[in-house]
Amino acid sequence: MTWDTEDTKRKILAAATTEFAANGPAGTTVERIAKAAGVNKERIYNYFDSKPSLFARVLRDELAALAEAIPLTTPTPDAVSRFAGQVFDYHLEHPHLVRLLLWEGLFYADEVPEESLRRDHYQRITETFATGQADGALNATVPAGTLHFLLVALAGYWVAMPQVARMLTEADGDDDTKRASVIKAARRLAAPHPPGPSEGI
Repeated sequence: MTWDTEDTKRKILAAATTEFAANGPAGTTVERIAKAAGVNKERIYNYFDSKPSLFARVLRDELAALAEAIPLTTPTPDAVSRFAGQVFDYHLEHPHLVRLLLWEGLFYADEVPEESLRRDHYQRITETFATGQADGALNATVPAGTLHFLLVALAGYWVAMPQVARMLTEADGDDDTKRASVIKAARRLAAPHPPGPSEGI
């Protein structure tokens, strides 16, 4: 019988994604991933070297999927607000990605695995914000990286802290209403405007 290596890797990555999202790197074992994937744990080490390497691969794949699903190439307030709404939608549909990022922040005190690759990934979008700021199309009262981070937080915090979202926004309508609020806030944040005497953004 021929062993389907790529199919086995897919099963391992799917099982690892579920386990890491639920339990984090510290609380997940290679044995449990192997059992969920229906493979011998030695195959995990053969294909992915170590548990930290597997966790890094899971995050890399998940972030690549997000980047492919929601590109940002036009640095205008309308495009940025649509981007925020799409990120909001993506996290509602794929809540495990936010959980993986939260676990990463808790597990690693300093530099994370493949940080240089991650910086490159984020920098490409940040450069789009910087271009819009330089052209006068976007709010330039904060650095481009900070603007990027604020928008990501605006769109993702609903899933990152669902209990807080429930307590604060339960009476504010359904997900469509909340999505509309995210889009409106993102557009206001991104739009260029002259700062007041004590205005920061």
